[in-house]
Amino acid sequence: MSKWLANVYVTLKPVVNDPPGLAIRDGLHNLGYDNVTAVRVGKYIQAYLEAETRDAAQTAIDSMCRRLLANPVIEDYTFRLEEADDESET
Repeated sequence: MSKWLANVYVTLKPVVNDPPGLAIRDGLHNLGYDNVTAVRVGKYIQAYLEAETRDAAQTAIDSMCRRLLANPVIEDYTFRLEEADDESET
């Protein structure tokens, strides 16, 4: 059984209002960064898992994203999957 690391990125869909993003943009403007035109806030999740194959790991992570890690009504997600070292798990 192989160990895998999934780096999951969850972002709001473009049509969804992002109050934290607006607050960060305004804060950056207050600090003098007037060239910032938009900010979107999201989530970054690392998940370690065991699976027989890369395809099995991808299927499992995709299912986790659809069922728990992202709200498919208002969020999109992407992930990168890589083999994990035994020492990299925390």
